Amino acid sequence: MQKRENAVTLKGGGLTLLGPALKPGDIAPDFICATGMKDLTRLTDTPAKTRLFSVVPSLDTKVCSIQTKKFAEELAKLGDSIACYTVSMDLPFAQSRFCSAENVSGIKNLSDTHNHSFGKAYGVLIDGLAMPLLCRAVFVVDASGIIKHAEYVSEIASEPDYASALSALRS
Repeated sequence: MQKRENAVTLKGGGLTLLGPALKPGDIAPDFICATGMKDLTRLTDTPAKTRLFSVVPSLDTKVCSIQTKKFAEELAKLGDSIACYTVSMDLPFAQSRFCSAENVSGIKNLSDTHNHSFGKAYGVLIDGLAMPLLCRAVFVVDASGIIKHAEYVSEIASEPDYASALSALRS
């Protein structure tokens, strides 16, 4: 497994990420994430249309909450032409509770707690923590499974570049 030392920071301290640094033009890797107690989803289970994967460390934190609500708000304007997913290590119960409490709709949740396959395949799994977490990132995958936009937010406590991700979704 590839290790990328100091690939991102958390409040200035360097963190190592496991997996590749994906870029536009790469084929989107498959993954298996939990969507419920017994339900699993793979990339191939997502609709064959443009997809946004908004990756956050935990929905119970301020910046992750802002990111999720901002994408939900902006993506509602694009209608049914795209699919949006929030990916985190939060349990599916916690993801559902957050969306219900914050009135977030139009975004499906993917929990990488099952086997961390999203984190490893997309290069967002943080190495060396007491509990597994994903770094903040955004990926846009087109209908044919090609990555059109990839952003690994360099400082995890910062928000992503919404404009670039939304531009990739629209093109």
